[in-house]
Amino acid sequence: MGVDDEKPPQPPTPPAAAADKPASQAPAEPLKGEVSRTDAPGAGASAAQTVASGPPAPKPANPAAAQTATTSETSSATGQPTAPAQETAPKASAPTGAAGPVAAAPRPAAPAARPAPGVGAPAAAAARPAAAAAPAARPAGAAGAAAPAKAGVEHAPKPAAPTGPPDPPPPADKTPPAFIAALQEALPGSVTHISYWVGDWTIVVPAGRILEIARYLREAPDAAFDLCSDVTATDWPPRAQRFDMVYCLYSTRHRHRLRMKALLGENDPIASVTPVWPAANWLEREVFDMFGVNFTGHPDRRRILMPEDWQGYPQRKDYPLEGPGELLMENPLDWLKLRQAREEADIE
Repeated sequence: MGVDDEKPPQPPTPPAAAADKPASQAPAEPLKGEVSRTDAPGAGASAAQTVASGPPAPKPANPAAAQTATTSETSSATGQPTAPAQETAPKASAPTGAAGPVAAAPRPAAPAARPAPGVGAPAAAAARPAAAAAPAARPAGAAGAAAPAKAGVEHAPKPAAPTGPPDPPPPADKTPPAFIAALQEALPGSVTHISYWVGDWTIVVPAGRILEIARYLREAPDAAFDLCSDVTATDWPPRAQRFDMVYCLYSTRHRHRLRMKALLGENDPIASVTPVWPAANWLEREVFDMFGVNFTGHPDRRRILMPEDWQGYPQRKDYPLEGPGELLMENPLDWLKLRQAREEADIE
């Protein structure tokens, strides 16, 4: 052997990195930016094992049947595909030769939920419109139920306008007080109706005898109504006698109450009870001012709330809500100017 044939000793070569090695010699760990296929469900082999040598698996004669048999089972009774059984334990690593088919099997799991062509398809298609029609039937039922109720409200007859207070008679277990019976005996025909409501007694008397009946109720010992606490009126335009004159009486000696009523027409006069109960003076003035009731024998019958030259009576139900026309002024100063102009015109 010659000198030239001898080679000097070479230093040891450092191990090469995994990225410098060819794909056939690199380990089965994924590089950065790649996703490991071992994380896929049902994949027990690594990415390196998927590239395994060996002959490919033979293709089945019917791919649809093989897919259905691999992913799910079809119920023979209903024709619907059944969901695949859940796995309770991870799969073991498959051998190198079978890694390819096993890793590829879970991929069609999503379309497997749909029935295969020709297997349960008509039943599933028929079930979908039926399910969609069920919610559509609910609004129709609700609308059908609400329609009769709405129609009933629209076509309900309106109640007729009342023609007067009911004035119910006393119940069978209630006996009128003794002073009412004494009034009927002392003044025959003085009481045309007796009513009892919410613990109070009411007598309806003729308007032409109001002053005579008032004196008796004040002077009779068993009645002794020495206080007229209120005088008011109610208006019922549909009735011929449109006004109800109401007198609220109280006895400070016996501590009992009585309501006396008299029916009046629009232009019918009625005697003032001021000579019997002086407290009725301003109360009757208010009724005259608001309702236009004509009190005869009143010591000072004039308006008490509205101006003296006011047109109409505001508490009548046929009084216009807008007021009496030109006298409806928002600013009181305008009304005073108008009144002053009238007075100056009268002076001239």
